[in-house]
Amino acid sequence: MNFDLDFLTWMMVFLRASAMLAIFPVFSSPGFPVQVRLALGALVSFLVTSSLPSMIPANLDWMLGIKIMITEVLVGLSFGFMSRLLFYAIDLAGGIISMEIGLSLPPSFNPLSNTQAAAPGSILNYMAAMIWLSMDMHHWMLLAFKKSYLYLPIGGAHMGNGVLTQIFVKSSGIFMIAAQMTAPIIAVSFTITVVFAVLSRAVPQMNVFSESYAVKTLAGMTVFGLTAQLMSQHIGNYLNRLPEDVLRVAQLLGN
Repeated sequence: MNFDLDFLTWMMVFLRASAMLAIFPVFSSPGFPVQVRLALGALVSFLVTSSLPSMIPANLDWMLGIKIMITEVLVGLSFGFMSRLLFYAIDLAGGIISMEIGLSLPPSFNPLSNTQAAAPGSILNYMAAMIWLSMDMHHWMLLAFKKSYLYLPIGGAHMGNGVLTQIFVKSSGIFMIAAQMTAPIIAVSFTITVVFAVLSRAVPQMNVFSESYAVKTLAGMTVFGLTAQLMSQHIGNYLNRLPEDVLRVAQLLGN
């Protein structure tokens, strides 16, 4: 009977871990094999289960078991969603930069998201992935996953107003993060637009569109290169908050 309870505990932890890894940054990319992702989820579940007390009731019936399984999958998805919010902001920032400096066409292939993306967006995604791995954030996130059982035991999740508010606040922060990262390039693009608008009045014979296009691209790429270090620091600061955000969601779900 103890073996059955231990196996059920491992399976519930595996469902939460696998659901989190399904949309976890870097590990959820299409280039990451599904078999390796499942094996990693099984390994993490084995390591976490060995340090957990028995959380499965002895008189568990199949209806309650299915309910707990669905709950654990939703909890894992919420953890993965919170972990990936910054990368959504980076995708948005890359799209804004591409439009401002005229590099939205032709799009290139981004293997991290398996989608077509402009060059600035791909560069920012690679930068964020390297910072993510170099800061050992995947280790800290797995540690936060283990600590989540202190606040949110198996089957103890309850969806309330607090967790919905937390998710909405963090989701709305995507636009603020993207605006902060792209502010210098937007300012330069706006300045160039104003300057050429004045020149079009002073020199009507000038082809403002063709002339400003090249200047915007050159100036935008220059500013993008000069602010790359600031962007990396900005990304690193937000990455440091991810384990706390996951634990905060676990606390709200456990209340």
